[in-house]
Amino acid sequence: MNVPLRIAHLRLVDAAPLIVARDLGFAEAEGLALDLVAEPSWSALRDTLTSGRVAAAQMLSVMPVAMALGLGGVPGEVEALQVLSVNGDVIGLSQALSDRLGALPFGDAHAAGAALLSAAERAPVRIGVPFPFSMHAELLHYWLDQCGPPNRPNAIQVRTVPPPLMTDALAAGEIDAFCVGEPWGSWTVDRGAGVLVLPGSAIWAQAPEKVLAARVGWAEAEPDLARALLRALHRAARWLDVPANMGLAADMLARPGALDLPSELIERALSGRLSTGTGHAVVPGLLRFHAGAAAFPWRSQGAWIADRLARRHDLDRGWAQAAGRRAFRSDLYRRFLQDVVSDLPGASSKIEGALSGPTPVASHRGTLTLGPDSFFDGQVFEPLPSD
Repeated sequence: MNVPLRIAHLRLVDAAPLIVARDLGFAEAEGLALDLVAEPSWSALRDTLTSGRVAAAQMLSVMPVAMALGLGGVPGEVEALQVLSVNGDVIGLSQALSDRLGALPFGDAHAAGAALLSAAERAPVRIGVPFPFSMHAELLHYWLDQCGPPNRPNAIQVRTVPPPLMTDALAAGEIDAFCVGEPWGSWTVDRGAGVLVLPGSAIWAQAPEKVLAARVGWAEAEPDLARALLRALHRAARWLDVPANMGLAADMLARPGALDLPSELIERALSGRLSTGTGHAVVPGLLRFHAGAAAFPWRSQGAWIADRLARRHDLDRGWAQAAGRRAFRSDLYRRFLQDVVSDLPGASSKIEGALSGPTPVASHRGTLTLGPDSFFDGQVFEPLPSD
């Protein structure tokens, strides 16, 4: 008899590994009966997880690190057992702001950043993100900080807007721009409310977007359940990265019991073939689940997130980076998946931003190639030495 396991998630394309693991029998093959609990918001999902009403949850990659740093005023700590999705975000402008800025080349982070900051010098630019502690917010802050922050205070105003409401907020003039996960950018374009100017991967080519999170200590207290869950998700992620499966995946995710969105819209997110509102664009790696060790929870990624939060919230950077590293459990990922993953990185931390193209790296079997992880401005991030 399969063991019931409750997992919280939001109705988003990057919940795909959970939905596929349940619907294609990967969880059942591992002895699990996944009960996917759809939550209305990230704060509700966080509270459901920390209260123990679910065993684990799809979570914004920044949330476990923010909680470890004591940000957000929420008691309890969680940890990332694996990365569920890499990239998947898009940045868009309202039709009115796009008309003011004129034609921008899609995917040019420098040009789009300069134009947005120029507009903010004349009037505040309000930008919607799904949650304050999210990769959407971190990409946005990093991008505009590195392009050169505006000279006057409050020129850029970041506001929280749930993804399904982003289009309405843009059309109503409540925000001027957004950074949101697909398919909500495409949804905005299809309704004539805005245009897309940038994929999130143009800011950071390897941004961990969502993670599988659990309460601190759960995986070690329930190693059999944790191992079965990660194995099922590994098989689902590998299946999702096969191009021939894309159409079926889009149809599965489109169903009312899953995302309840048009299949064609979901397939854009999976394929990276976008309608921008001013034309069409193909974004390789717009959203990834498995290739290039995408699911590996690099401790250096946790440190990068923590360092960005520490800078903005005036925290000690060394202490914050150590907490960020602890929140990304590469050790548990190795323990539970070493016998099923084709190859694992030899290290648990790396210099983020150093890879400009596919690069063979040291690994257990010597067969692992990582994809590009560069930042748009050419910077690299080397975590501070750990104690």
